[in-house]
Amino acid sequence: MGTTFRSISVTFLLLVSIPAFAADTRKVAMLLPGSINDQSWNAVGYKGLMKLKADGWDTAYSENVQSADEVEALRDYAKRGYDLVIGHTGRFLSAATRVGRDFPQTTFVVGSGSGGAGRNVASVDFDNTQFGYIIGVLAAKMSKTGKIGSVDALEGLPNVVAQVGAYRLGARSVNPKIQVKVIYIKDMEDAAAAREAALALADWGADFISGKLNAAQVGIIQAARDRKIFCNGRSTDHSGIAPNNVATNIVEKWDEMYDAAAVDAKAGKLGGRYVLYGLDTPGSTGASLRYSPKSKFNPAIPAAIVADLDALEKQFATGKLKIKVAKEDAHGGA
Repeated sequence: MGTTFRSISVTFLLLVSIPAFAADTRKVAMLLPGSINDQSWNAVGYKGLMKLKADGWDTAYSENVQSADEVEALRDYAKRGYDLVIGHTGRFLSAATRVGRDFPQTTFVVGSGSGGAGRNVASVDFDNTQFGYIIGVLAAKMSKTGKIGSVDALEGLPNVVAQVGAYRLGARSVNPKIQVKVIYIKDMEDAAAAREAALALADWGADFISGKLNAAQVGIIQAARDRKIFCNGRSTDHSGIAPNNVATNIVEKWDEMYDAAAVDAKAGKLGGRYVLYGLDTPGSTGASLRYSPKSKFNPAIPAAIVADLDALEKQFATGKLKIKVAKEDAHGGA
C-alpha cells in the first residue's frame, strides 16, 4: 500500500487478450464477509447482486465467508463455470489475484478493492476520500465540544485510510484545533465492540462519531443514541435506529457500480482495472449522502451547514477540490 491516496481513477492497461463471455452464459456469484441482513455493507452488496439478477444474470452467493476460506470459495465458483465472481470486500483482492491466474476465463471483481491484477482481476470502489472529508466537515461544524471521534476496523486498508484520514482533514479544515480520536476494533461485524468503543469516545467528550464498519456500524449508532450525540450511518435504514442522532448516511451505490462492472466485463473491458467512482465521475457518483429517501440530512442540521456541504460537493464534482490522504492521517488515537 502506498502512503498517499489520490481521489482519481487508476486504470491498468494491458495489451493482452481478456476473458470473453459466451453469448448464452451469464452467471455471477458473490461472496460476502457477513450477513445480507446486516442493514449495512453486506446488505448493499446483495442489493447489487439483485440488480444483476434483474438484468438477466443467473446469480448465486455465499454469506459469512471467512478470510481462511476466501481462496477455496472463489475457486469453487470458478470451477463451476461462473463468468463473473465478485468478492464484496477489499480483503478478497489477494485471494482473487491468486485464483485469477488459474481461471483466465473468469472475471473476478473485488468490491472496495485497491487495484487490478493480470487480465481478469479488477477492483471497483467509491471515492472514500471525498465522502470522508465531507463527513469530517459536518462533524466539525456540528461539534460543541471541539472533540469528535471515529470507530473503524481493518486499519491500513487503503479505502479505510482514505475515509478515516479524510475525515480528520475535513474536520481540521473547519477547526484546526479540533481533537479527532480514532479507535480501531478487530472485527467489522462486531456491533458490541463498536458500541463500547463509541461510548468510550463519547465519555472522552466526542459529540460526533463517524465510522466505516459493516454490521458493527449499528454499535456506533446505538452509542450515539444513548449519549444523545450525532453520528453517521451507512444505510438509510440506520436513520431509523436513532432518528435524532444520525446526521446522515454514506449510502454506497453498489448496485450501480456492480452493474457497470458487469457490463464492462461482458464487453471485455474490465479485467486488470481499478475503477473509482466519485462526485466527479460520469455515470455514477459511487455513493451519496442520504438521511432518508427524501432528505440528505437530518432536519436538525442547520440550513447554513447544509448549504456549506452542498457547496463542498460541487467543488468535488467540478474537480476544483482534490484531497490527498496520507497513511498517518488515519492513525489510531487522537
